[in-house]
Amino acid sequence: MDNKKTNYRWILAVFAMLLTFMSYMDRVNLSVATPAIIQELNFTKTDIGFIQTIFFLCYALMQIPAGTISEWLGHRKVLPFAISWWSIFTALSAGCTTLWQWLIVRGLFGLGEAPIFPGINSAFSNWFPKQERGKAVGFMLMGSHSGPVIGLPLSVFIMALFGWKSIFYIFGAIGLLVGLGYYVLIRNDPRESPFVNDEEARYIEEGRGFEKSNKKEMPPWKDFFKSVQFWAIGAQLGVANYISYVFVTWLPTYLIEARNFSIKEMGFAAALPSLGMILGNWACGIISDKLVKKGVSRSKIRTSFATVGLLFCCIGLYFTAIAIDKWTTVIWLTLALAFLGATMNTAWTSCTDLGGKFSGTISGWMNFCGNFIGAAAPTVTAWVVIQYGWNSAILATSVVGILGIVAWQFVKPGVPLHHAKFEK
Repeated sequence: MDNKKTNYRWILAVFAMLLTFMSYMDRVNLSVATPAIIQELNFTKTDIGFIQTIFFLCYALMQIPAGTISEWLGHRKVLPFAISWWSIFTALSAGCTTLWQWLIVRGLFGLGEAPIFPGINSAFSNWFPKQERGKAVGFMLMGSHSGPVIGLPLSVFIMALFGWKSIFYIFGAIGLLVGLGYYVLIRNDPRESPFVNDEEARYIEEGRGFEKSNKKEMPPWKDFFKSVQFWAIGAQLGVANYISYVFVTWLPTYLIEARNFSIKEMGFAAALPSLGMILGNWACGIISDKLVKKGVSRSKIRTSFATVGLLFCCIGLYFTAIAIDKWTTVIWLTLALAFLGATMNTAWTSCTDLGGKFSGTISGWMNFCGNFIGAAAPTVTAWVVIQYGWNSAILATSVVGILGIVAWQFVKPGVPLHHAKFEK
C-alpha cells in the first residue's frame, strides 16, 4: 500500500564511508606511530619510506584483479572479505620488530585494501542513478578524508595512553565489525534487498545509464587499451594520489621537524588539511550533481572541476612551502588539499561515467595507475627531504600537479569507453 520510495541506497553510501574511513584510519596509524617506531626500532626515514611504499605497490598491483573480481563475485562477498583481511594485518603490524617483518605485513595489508574503491564503485553503478553518483562518491571519499581528520588525533590520544602498538590492535578490531555489518545489511543489487521497495528499485534502474544483465562479461580490454581516455583517467589519479600520499605518509613528521609543532599540536594541525579535503570533495559532489540534473555536459563539469582543483592545489602547495608562520602553513595546506578533494571526487565519479557496467574494472585500472605512481611519493619525498629539505619537497610536489591538469584534458567523462557495451 505504501507507494513512497524508500531511500535505502544511502545506507550503502554510509557503509562506503565507513569502509573507506577504516581503510585510511589503518593507513595513517603508521604515520602517527612513525616517530616512536624510529626511536624504538632504530629505523631511518628511508626505512619508513620503504615500508609505506611497499604498501602502495602491493595495493596498486591488486587493483585491476580486484575490480574485475568485484564485478564477477559481487561486492557483498568481496568487500567484507577485504576489510577482514586488512584488519587482521593491521593488528599484526604491532608485533613487527624488523624491517623485513614490516615490509611483509604491510605488503599483505596493501593487498587486502585493494578491492575497497573498485568494489564500492561497482556497487554504486548498481545502486545509484547517474544524477546521484557525485553525492554517493562524496560519501565514499568523505570516509577516506575523515580517516586522517579523526584518525590522527585519535591515534595520538591512544598512543599517549597505551603506547603505539595499541593503535594497530584497536583499529584492527573495529574493522572486523564493520565488515560483518556490511555483509549482513547490504546486497549486490537493490532488487535483492528486503529494505528496498519497488519504487526505489525502479528509480535506480531508470537512472543507471546502462542495462544491467546477470550474464558474466569479461571487460573489453583490447578496446580499453586503445583508448586515450583509459590512459588519461589513470594518469590523472596518479598525480592526485602522489600529492595526497606525500601528506598521508609524512605530514606528522613534517609538522614536527620543519614547523616545530609539539606532539599535541600536531594531532590537531595534521587533521585540518584532511578536513579541507572533506569539504572540497563534498562541495564538488553536491554542485556537480545539480549541474548534471540541469543538463550541463558531464565532460564539461568533470573536466572543469578537476582542472581548477589541481591548479589551485598547486598554488596552495607553493604558498605552503614559502610560509613563515607555522599556522599559516597549515591554512595554506588545508586550502590546497580542499581543492585536491574536489579533483578526487571528480575522478571517482568519472569512473562510473566512463565504465557503466564495467565501473569496477575502470575503477581498478584507475586506482592501479594512481597507486603505482603514488607509491613513489613516500620514498621520493624522503630522499628530497634528506638532500634538499622539507620546503623543496613541498615545492616538488606542487610541480607534479601540472601533469594532472594536462591529463584531464583527455579524460572526457561524458563519452563512455565502450559504446556497444554501455548504450542499449
